[in-house]
Amino acid sequence: MSFIELDHVLKRYDTKITVNHLSLTIEKGEVFGLLGPNGAGKSTTIHMLTGLLPYDQGDIRIGGLSVKKSTLDIKRQIGLVPQELAIYETLTARENVTFFGRLYGLSGKLLRERVDEALDFVGLRDRAGDKPASYSGGMKRRLNIACAIMHHPELIIMDEPTVGIDPQSRNHILESIKKLNEMGSTVIYTSHYMEEVEAISTRVGIMDHGQLIACGTKEELLDQIGRDETLFMATQDMKERALEELQQHAHIRSVQFRENQLELLLRPSDTVLQDILFILSSHEVKITSFQRVEPNLETLFLSLTGRSLRD
Repeated sequence: MSFIELDHVLKRYDTKITVNHLSLTIEKGEVFGLLGPNGAGKSTTIHMLTGLLPYDQGDIRIGGLSVKKSTLDIKRQIGLVPQELAIYETLTARENVTFFGRLYGLSGKLLRERVDEALDFVGLRDRAGDKPASYSGGMKRRLNIACAIMHHPELIIMDEPTVGIDPQSRNHILESIKKLNEMGSTVIYTSHYMEEVEAISTRVGIMDHGQLIACGTKEELLDQIGRDETLFMATQDMKERALEELQQHAHIRSVQFRENQLELLLRPSDTVLQDILFILSSHEVKITSFQRVEPNLETLFLSLTGRSLRD
């Protein structure tokens, strides 16, 4: 039995389906990256996993327990780092972490030890007496993590934890996730930043329009697109007819154009680049720069959906 099982889970708001018969298994000890654009259903899935949002059909089981039937028992196993900050600006960092520890039933010496441990882990021990109002955005995110992990949860769920923070704090958070996993926690990490998910995940699921459209290791996912590569071109004087001819080319899987930037997903071919240059030249489209990119998860998403991950 897998540690986490989602079995044909459906969530509907009135007539709109936000998660559409989602089935997924996650093994104990994984860092599972859940990738997808805004509105794909990632956060809704997380809220259902944690018992914060009821699902309409199917079932979710964590450690063999149904989220619907054993909500409180499951919540004790989970540390949630939500997309929106869940800290109190009027309390110090130490008071924030202490508050959440008490919610999980910790007290006395063990509580004090766990608070110090969590603040040390996120690099905020020296600022423990300060209130979050004096923190940078990245420090607030790290305090958010300290509050979520101080009870040593089996499952840590992070929903877009690096949104709007500086590169140094982002790197600190990503390294923290690796350490938490090494210490035994299973981690679910949602993001629409492909490079973050690639850096930390043992396995990746890609969601779009409420459905899981691909799942596997990075290597397994990239095998789906073989040697397809992406070509980025900066252009001037683009013509609609040129775009139409590119879309009709047998070795061009998808064509996107915005703000004079042309993005093409190419099937392997010795002549496709020559054909592209000929089409653009024949329509007097100027090329100011171009770059060829090897396959990655962004390429896979483009291949599966015909649009960019951050659309």
